[in-house]
Amino acid sequence: MQSLLRDNLFFFDSQLFKDVQLAAIYKDSKTFADAIPKIAYQDIFNRYEQQCQRNNAVDLKEFVEHYFTLPTDTEVTSKEQLKTVKAHISHLWKVLKKPGDEKLAGSLLPLKHAYIVPGGRFREIYYWDSYFTALGLIESGHFELVNNMLDNFVELLADNGCIPNGNRAYYYSRSQPPILSMLVNLLMPYQQDKTVFIKRYVTAIVAEYNFWMRGSEQLTANINSSRRTVYMPDGSVLNRYWDDEATPRPESYREDIELAQNIPQEQRESFYRNIRAACESGWDFSSRWLKDSAKLASIQTTDIVPVDLNCLLYQVELHLSEYYHLLEEQELRQHFFEKSLVRKNAIQKYLWSDALSYFVDFNIKENVQSPVLSLAGVLPLFVEIANHGQAKRIKEQLENNFLKAGGLITTIKESAQQWDSPNGWAPLHWFTVQGLRHYQFDDLAIDVSQRWLKMIESFFQKSGKLMEKYNVCQQVSIASGGEYEVQEGFGWTNGVTLAFYAYLENTNP
Repeated sequence: MQSLLRDNLFFFDSQLFKDVQLAAIYKDSKTFADAIPKIAYQDIFNRYEQQCQRNNAVDLKEFVEHYFTLPTDTEVTSKEQLKTVKAHISHLWKVLKKPGDEKLAGSLLPLKHAYIVPGGRFREIYYWDSYFTALGLIESGHFELVNNMLDNFVELLADNGCIPNGNRAYYYSRSQPPILSMLVNLLMPYQQDKTVFIKRYVTAIVAEYNFWMRGSEQLTANINSSRRTVYMPDGSVLNRYWDDEATPRPESYREDIELAQNIPQEQRESFYRNIRAACESGWDFSSRWLKDSAKLASIQTTDIVPVDLNCLLYQVELHLSEYYHLLEEQELRQHFFEKSLVRKNAIQKYLWSDALSYFVDFNIKENVQSPVLSLAGVLPLFVEIANHGQAKRIKEQLENNFLKAGGLITTIKESAQQWDSPNGWAPLHWFTVQGLRHYQFDDLAIDVSQRWLKMIESFFQKSGKLMEKYNVCQQVSIASGGEYEVQEGFGWTNGVTLAFYAYLENTNP
């Protein structure tokens, strides 16, 4: 794995790669980043250099297509006219499933076990997507496939030091929201021996937790941030999104270079790191990360302490405490339980806004709470950090400001970014519905689920497709925003949709 990664990093830094990406030969920069070389990279580079020396006007497209095999998007539309969403999703599991990978040259980091890809341009497994996809796979009875995906993540973690954003070499330096223990808990009810099952995965969950906490030992009142950790004014430690690289993203190379043109040279590394860190969040991109919501170049992700990330890490700490209790390792149980209490108190102190009646992010550079209201603020309900009074006020915010005909807008800020209004996303609907259920706000949980399913079914009847995201305000409109066209497939939409069907069927037998 390391030699494959090394070869690809060499490829991404090559003159050929930069020339092809900047020439915009392919509409999507990810196309060339995913290309498979037909001969050794170094031989290709040598031949490219020779051609450039002989002729300055090299036909880049012809050269690339001679020496590389380009990827194609999987066709996800059924040849049969499937009448229901459930039947379509059942078909899609077969289309989106990939067997274990062969070890080939190219950016794909091979996985031993079968897995589900999201769909469209996303031809590899994605980390946090997979939890929401797994919700539907469980409903469909594909327990072994979910376990295979869990095992793939554990092996990626062992090989890479973190679970990458996806199994591509260009994702190696960043992860995504930590859902490893959530996958373990999702599979737990189906295990004959829960103790054996926990023993199998607890070390990996600790390793992932340590990845997020790396650098915390360096924090002081004078050094208030290191990698993904942040020293808060009261001495508690919270987390942020980060990327260990500060260069243009290979899969969006041209876009990053062009955006950086108007940024002073000395600020460009910071810009690249911030845009990469936003990709680690899964929310790429949102007004949550922007100083000026109209300008992506104003991105400041690493200055933001995100409420959703810290809630998920609180949950990891709580899960580890529960696992070690089951394993009768009381010292470790107590250790992680105390960590969870410290984080819970810090979330309450710094991320609850009494003025806004909502949980929000915190800007460590300016030492102020963010004014952006987003569905990240429901995560304290999902992990049950909020008290009942806070939960009631959050519910009222959702009803008054987020609830639309097709479900919930992502933020109450409309922008050109895809993780803002008017778009709605499956994972955030799942977090919200589960969070509302934890506080017995069942009427709103049911309402949100029903609105989502009605929108899904209406769009499916017109198009025969399930999409990555939806415009929940104007359901006749294709969702837009972001760096690429909306994709169809789509793993987490399929998963959450099936989970909502099951929830409503169990609520109204």
